[in-house]
Amino acid sequence: MTVGNVIDSSVRSALNTSATTTSQSADLQDSFMTLLVAQLQNQDPMNPMENAEMTSQLAQINTVSGIESLNDTLAGINGQLDTSQVLQAADMIGKGVLVEGERVLVGEEGATTPFGVEVPQAADEVRITIRNAVGEVVRTFEPFSMDAGVESFTWDGTTNDGSVAPEGAYSVSVSATAGGDSIVATTLNYALVSGVSLNGNGAPVLDLGGISEPVDLGEIRQIL
Repeated sequence: MTVGNVIDSSVRSALNTSATTTSQSADLQDSFMTLLVAQLQNQDPMNPMENAEMTSQLAQINTVSGIESLNDTLAGINGQLDTSQVLQAADMIGKGVLVEGERVLVGEEGATTPFGVEVPQAADEVRITIRNAVGEVVRTFEPFSMDAGVESFTWDGTTNDGSVAPEGAYSVSVSATAGGDSIVATTLNYALVSGVSLNGNGAPVLDLGGISEPVDLGEIRQIL
């Protein structure tokens, strides 16, 4: 095996190593320069190394250094993003949010929690129905159109016959159509962010006080 082949083999080995440390990279560069000098000193004067070959070997060692620098940069960015997410999550404590769910609560004198609807595209007709704990329809709303995205709503707590709904938990269902075809419509329920914790991956999750399971920041559809 020639010195040039040793250089190529060393560089290829480094490129195939996913966790090259700074000291390993420095050692590799020292070894590379030693081998390159030895190769130049011992080359056949009648058949010297071509410029293209030397340039290729230099490019390979630079690639190793560049990958290491890129990994360090990405690690720093990931650390900053993790810190930013934790701060963002902590800032939401005490705020109301809409997350996927179908529950709406009725309190004293018909006071209710908000709810929401999410559609992936503009809907020509959206229908909302509210049912009690045993599945009986207590309130239906007039159909309406809606742009793509999320909208929040507040039920005044009255039933179809004009009476005030008893206190308790109710469920919201929604259907939507566009151009005469049914489209996916997601119901959202209200929750109050009461705390923040970290999951097994170190990412922040929001505690919603038992109204819903803890959720990631990406599961929040709207902040109220």
